[in-house]
Amino acid sequence: MASLLFLLFLAVFSSAALFLIRRARYRRLRLPPGSLGLPFIGETLQLISAYKSENPEPFIDHRVTRYGPIFTTHVFGEPTVFSADPETNRFILLNEGKLFDCSYPGSISNLLGKHSLLLMKGSLHKRMHSLTMSFANSTIIKDHLLVDIDRLIRLNLDSWTDRVLLMEEAKKITFELTVKQLMSFDPGEWTEFLRKEYVMVIEGFFTLPLPLFSTTYRRAIKARTKVAEALTLIVRERRSDTEKRSDMLGALMASGDHFSDEQIVDFMLALLVAGYETTSTIMTLAVKFLTENPLALAQLKVRTHARTHILRSSCSRLFSEEHEEIRSKKDDPEASVEWSDYKSMAFTQCVVNETLRMANIIGGIFRRATTDINIKGGYTIPKGWKVFASFRAVHLNTDYFKDARTFNPWRWQNKSEAGSPGNVYTPFGGGPRLCPGYELARVVLSVFLHRMVTRFSWVPAEEDKLVYFPTTRTQKRYPIIVKRRDESTPCRVL
Repeated sequence: MASLLFLLFLAVFSSAALFLIRRARYRRLRLPPGSLGLPFIGETLQLISAYKSENPEPFIDHRVTRYGPIFTTHVFGEPTVFSADPETNRFILLNEGKLFDCSYPGSISNLLGKHSLLLMKGSLHKRMHSLTMSFANSTIIKDHLLVDIDRLIRLNLDSWTDRVLLMEEAKKITFELTVKQLMSFDPGEWTEFLRKEYVMVIEGFFTLPLPLFSTTYRRAIKARTKVAEALTLIVRERRSDTEKRSDMLGALMASGDHFSDEQIVDFMLALLVAGYETTSTIMTLAVKFLTENPLALAQLKVRTHARTHILRSSCSRLFSEEHEEIRSKKDDPEASVEWSDYKSMAFTQCVVNETLRMANIIGGIFRRATTDINIKGGYTIPKGWKVFASFRAVHLNTDYFKDARTFNPWRWQNKSEAGSPGNVYTPFGGGPRLCPGYELARVVLSVFLHRMVTRFSWVPAEEDKLVYFPTTRTQKRYPIIVKRRDESTPCRVL
């Protein structure tokens, strides 16, 4: 008993001494101003509460007003420096692998696997990132992927009738596109099985990574095992197959790096997550924002000479000005979208830019300081601390974008805002970990909008709100009522 008490006393004494030593060191280092909140919990509950609402901005707004654009807080069990400053954000992005390392919650790391692109570091990450970008650049999209993008989008839209859960449909599209790009599989029973298991894997990302205490995490681990087993079978079949395929799996096997089955499976699993979750959300929110902004939807749908009359009559359910012109040039309205069609979608690109800015699917990135780091204002980030570079705080800051919290695609026709510095507009991150699929995401969204506005009229089935935790999404998966259009259908509102 005495020895047990002694060990307990020693543990408490050591913890207290370590805490005091750290506090003294932090005082010497001149931390950014802020509050660490409650012991252990910090300000995590305030952060989660804000991001579960439609308006998470006050969490950062209040602290920026009080402390400035760089402040200290304590979230998810660790002291963290938040940056709402574009120069500091750029500094963090560009010093990936030098002063900062990527850092993700244990639940995400465990479910993605140690060989995923998100967790790779050093020269291996550089090689794999470059390989991924080579399969999603404009030349590959133009010559190989565009036809599949258009075909799979049309295939999914063919099944739409009456009430549609837009976010669910968008996720089916992006998952099928990603599977096609990675492994050359067309939609079928196998891909649908894989997608359903994937949904359960993603649900476990923001849970306590303890199977004993979290049913969701336990279910996610089981689903992850099923996905890994299914992908492993494909990898083994392809190793014994003499036929060469121009997909990501084929490139991995031909790279000369002699990757193991486990490495390839982890790598593909993470890419499926990236393609599935982010692009589908952007597709949904682009439609939601346009639907809530009749002027933008009217410009997207109406020829210039008719626009004034249409706006006066509040009729915004016409073919897009751009997309009608694309369609009018084709003998068959269902003919494949070509690269020249995509490049002609000028206002659509404004809509894409504004959706990315407003939606902030990647709201920011967590990194961990690998050494004591001096940053703007003479502050120091201590070694081992987390930092959060908030892209959302910059995108929604009126210092950089006029009426920043209003959806306004026309701002991207304004030279001052369209020419924003690279550290101000960062929807795809930046630096060595720039999202390798940024161009692919833009093409998928553009083709999807083209097919949707030329095929359907729609209205929301019911009110739906945005929430931002654990990921950006609509509460009800954005249900809409769709009515299939006909080329001769007159202008009318559903």
